[in-house]
Amino acid sequence: MTGNLLSLTIWVPIVAGLVVLATGGDRNANAARWLAVLGALAGLLVSVPLYTGFDSLHGGLQFVESTPWITMFNINYALGVDGLSMLFVILNSFTTLMVVIAGWQVIQSRVAQYMAAFLIMSGLINGAFAATDAILFYVFFEAMLIPMYLIIGVWGGPNRIYASVKFFLYTLLGSLLTLVAFVYLYMQAGGSFVIADFQRLPLGMGAQVMLLIAFFFAFAVKVPMWPVHTWLPDAHVEAPTGGSMVLAAITLKLGAYGFLRFALPIAPDAAREYAWVFIIFSLIAVVYIGLVALVQTDMKKLVAYSSISHMGFVTLGFFMFAGGTQLNPYAVEGAIVQMVSHGFVSAAMFFCIGVMYDRVHSRKIADYGGVANKMPIFAAFMMLFAMANSGLPGTSGFVGEFMVILGAVQVNFWYAFAAATTLIFGAGYTLWMYKRVIFGDVANVHVAELKDVNKREFLVLAILAIAVLGMGLYPKPFTEVMHQSVNDLIWHVSQSKLQ
Repeated sequence: MTGNLLSLTIWVPIVAGLVVLATGGDRNANAARWLAVLGALAGLLVSVPLYTGFDSLHGGLQFVESTPWITMFNINYALGVDGLSMLFVILNSFTTLMVVIAGWQVIQSRVAQYMAAFLIMSGLINGAFAATDAILFYVFFEAMLIPMYLIIGVWGGPNRIYASVKFFLYTLLGSLLTLVAFVYLYMQAGGSFVIADFQRLPLGMGAQVMLLIAFFFAFAVKVPMWPVHTWLPDAHVEAPTGGSMVLAAITLKLGAYGFLRFALPIAPDAAREYAWVFIIFSLIAVVYIGLVALVQTDMKKLVAYSSISHMGFVTLGFFMFAGGTQLNPYAVEGAIVQMVSHGFVSAAMFFCIGVMYDRVHSRKIADYGGVANKMPIFAAFMMLFAMANSGLPGTSGFVGEFMVILGAVQVNFWYAFAAATTLIFGAGYTLWMYKRVIFGDVANVHVAELKDVNKREFLVLAILAIAVLGMGLYPKPFTEVMHQSVNDLIWHVSQSKLQ
């Protein structure tokens, strides 16, 4: 089993999704729901041994698989995970299960297709995180756009077509430059698409700069970094709750992962030379987008801008070069921890908004007030997630941000000072929204008719709360598995590849 463990994490959810799809129309909706839960649970169970069997003292690839695929071009079905990617396979499988449970009664039309789209997308995303062949990565990276496009376009809000097309075009056009970069590297590597061969390839500064630009357009759009972020608020607002949960928790992380796997190790000299550009873009995301979040009147749009601001912390940590030569380990590890934490917190925040939307059918902050009077259990859970989104110590939201700020202080005090403002802005926009929605007197008849969370909603909220508190109080299980891989990456990026 361990020999094909990564293949199982990819194909179990995909096959489960096809089985769910085969249940047909809405007459078999309950069968589709139960099959989807079983498929998502199976996908999570086969991913757990990746963690329990992972050798944290070894930073290289583990659970490696390789089979010839397109022999004419030396393209292989090659898989492997290290400390940089393994956690995201598990996070993706975990989030998929949460999303399937979250959409249990909410989705009433085309239930089988909805559940199947998430299961298939889960397998494709796992494939992108596990691929060690560049073309295999590209296939998975692009293929996952299709189910997300359908999720937004079919089950989304009134402007779903506009949002889904914008999402698809932004991410697709950026990715095409990556394909050009892969073909160039393939020629330079003597006919190999193995990512490790790309990382070892000596390259001139001109070539590295062009490759860095290509990778930037592909992965910065996916993160998304300022100024290529405008598709995300539209996609979040129109997407169904499950779509927003996966979009924020997982797909944004693929962009950040691309910087770790491709941009930094393949073009390290260019990354060091132009790190300041990425730092400026990241700080603008942290500060400016945080201010933009403050003035939002739509809860989903506020949390969407919050995601951009928090992901700015991630890219900031990736480009913290101490003395202009070596990445800061605190900043890099903190950025990866922030990616995992944001997966839990953002999924929880979007689910909380979805719980209220299902009852009131509005996301406008002004349409609420006094929710705690009618939904005290829900209000307690949302308070925890709001505090985590604000970076409260003891929650997962604090750990990664603190480590990035700690690393930034060692590189440049003013970088750290600017980044730390997110703790103020984050608390400002999150808690102000919470106050207006949850506290006070019952605002209107719609709020007066609210009923507290049901058993299904309580289960999702409780699991996410355990994840947020567990990671916040004891982050070691997350940091120790990535430590050696991060050290290897830092060493690799510190070596010049100039010819």
